[in-house]
Amino acid sequence: MDRLLTVDDLAAWLQVKPRTIYQWVHEGYVPVIKLGTLVRFDQASITAWVRKREAPGRAKQRVDMDVR
Repeated sequence: MDRLLTVDDLAAWLQVKPRTIYQWVHEGYVPVIKLGTLVRFDQASITAWVRKREAPGRAKQRVDMDVR
């Protein structure tokens, strides 16, 4: 297990508000470690979670135009 992140650490890393992180925890959207009333996040688990959500960018199509 890598470093455990706090809500503030994770919010800063993902560039979202801490409130968003708490909402994701409540919804079960993000992998979390609960230690009593505290929530922590395993850095490796979060990295894998983010990578699974990567989407390929749009492929740009080449458009040939016949200009006369």
